[in-house]
Amino acid sequence: MANMTVIYKTPKNKEAFEKHYYNVHIPLAKQLPGLRKYIVNKGNIISPSGNEETFWIGNLYFDNLEAIKKAFDTDIGRQCAEDRKILAPDNGDVQIYLYDTVSV
Repeated sequence: MANMTVIYKTPKNKEAFEKHYYNVHIPLAKQLPGLRKYIVNKGNIISPSGNEETFWIGNLYFDNLEAIKKAFDTDIGRQCAEDRKILAPDNGDVQIYLYDTVSV
């Protein structure tokens, strides 16, 4: 299994972010070829250090890293990538990680 984790900083307009994420971004992402599961962690996400900058985390699950790459090399994948720029216009407001997972 492989994951794509997208971490968003707190936006200027939380209500507009949530509305767009649920009404536009999730329906787009659910069309990604090979997507197995999609989980959202929302609200005020606090780190042990007390950092409250993180507002939203999206976790997308695929069979492997190659499946993630293939999904984003499609028209719908490119649409998702462009739509992400609406949610976080400044690249400094989002972190994206791709990684393999192993159950232990």
